[in-house]
Amino acid sequence: MAGIPTKAAEGLDYPTSDGKPMAETDWHRDLMNALIQTLVAYYAAEPMVYVSGNLLVFYKPGNRRRHLSPDVFVVKGVGKHQRPNYLIWEEGKGPEVVIELTSQSTREEDVEDKYELYQDTLRVPEYFLFDPLGDYLQPALQGHRLRRGRYEPIIPVKGRLPSKVLGLHLEGHDRELRLYDPTTKQWLLTPQEAVANAQETVANATEAQRQAEAEVERLRRELAELRHQRNGK
Repeated sequence: MAGIPTKAAEGLDYPTSDGKPMAETDWHRDLMNALIQTLVAYYAAEPMVYVSGNLLVFYKPGNRRRHLSPDVFVVKGVGKHQRPNYLIWEEGKGPEVVIELTSQSTREEDVEDKYELYQDTLRVPEYFLFDPLGDYLQPALQGHRLRRGRYEPIIPVKGRLPSKVLGLHLEGHDRELRLYDPTTKQWLLTPQEAVANAQETVANATEAQRQAEAEVERLRRELAELRHQRNGK
C-alpha cells in the first residue's frame, strides 16, 4: 500500500475498532474532539509529538486482545503521521499523557481497569480523569502522576492541575476541560475560538482595506478638486 508508513502498514494486522461507541454522550464526544484538535494545534510545529484519541493502543505483541482506547493521549518522540492503530512495541514508547472523559457507565473501567493498566503495564507518566457531567467523580477533574512505579495525586496549582509532560495546566469549566499555558498566561484556544478569532481577523482586515480604499478615494477626489480650482484661475 503505497504512501502508508511501514509501521502503519504493519499495524493493519491488528484491529482498528473494538466495536464500542466512540463516546458516551454528545458532550463526551465533542469534548474529546475539542481536546485532540486543541493539542494538535498546540504541537503543530513539532514533528515529533503525536496527539491522538479514540485509537486502539496495543501493548502486547502478537495478542490482538491486549488493547485499550484512550480518549485523548500524547506521545513525545514519535513521528506525527496518521496510524490505523498504535503498536507500542513498534513505536518504541507508549502514551505519556492520557486523558479519559469518564462517566457513570465507564466508572469501573476508568477508575480500576485502565488505572491499573496505565500504572502497572503501560507505565503512563500522567493520567487525568474528567467527569464532564459530574456523574460520580469529585472533584470532577483528577490527575495522577507516576512516581516510583505508583500513581500519586497531582496537587492543584491555583485551581488547575499541572501536567509536567505537556507543560500545560488542566482546569474543568462546567462541562468543558480547558488547557492553560502558564508560560504565556493564556488559555489555549478551543477549535471554535480559533475559528472565531480567524473570522474576526479576516473581518478586521477587510474593514481596514475598505477604510484604506475609502481614504484613497477621498484623497483622489480632493486632489482632483484642487487641480480643478487651479485650472479655473
